[in-house]
Amino acid sequence: MFGFLKKESSGIAAPVSGICRNITEVADKAFSSKAMGDGFAVEPDGDTVVAPVSGEIVMIFPTNHAFGMKTKSGIELLVHIGIDTVSLNGKGFTALAKKGDKVKAGAPVVRLDRKQLQNTEIDLTTMVVFTDGYDKPVNLDCYGDRVEAGQILIQD
Repeated sequence: MFGFLKKESSGIAAPVSGICRNITEVADKAFSSKAMGDGFAVEPDGDTVVAPVSGEIVMIFPTNHAFGMKTKSGIELLVHIGIDTVSLNGKGFTALAKKGDKVKAGAPVVRLDRKQLQNTEIDLTTMVVFTDGYDKPVNLDCYGDRVEAGQILIQD
C-alpha cells in the first residue's frame, strides 16, 4: 500500500550475467585458493558488470577491471573482472560509476567492450571476493547454472 514502508530486498547479487562458479574453480590461484577471501565467480556472457551489493564504491582501479565496495553493515568486497586483465591497461573496460558513489545492488558499474576483448583471449571470469566483514562460508545453489546480473544469490 505505502511504497515507503516496503523493506528493500537485500543480499548479494550476481555481478554479471553468465554461469555461476565456485571460486575454487577459477583459473587464478590468488582467487581459487581463497588467499584474498572467500567468494564466488561468474563466467560472463553479459556486457555490464553491476554492483553485487548496495553500498559505496570505495575504489575503482585506474584500468577499470576491478572495484571495491563497502556496505552499511561493514561488508567489504572486491569485484575483479577477468584474469590478468590488468595487463590490458583499461582497454575494453568503461567505468559507469566512480569512487564515492552510493549505489544499489544491480546498478551498472563497468561496461565491457566484447568486440575489443574477444581478440585478447583473456579469461573474463568475474570474481566477487569478500575481503572483510563477511565470515560465512560461501556455498551457492547456483553453481553451474546461468544467473542474471543483479540476481540475488545470497540472502541477507
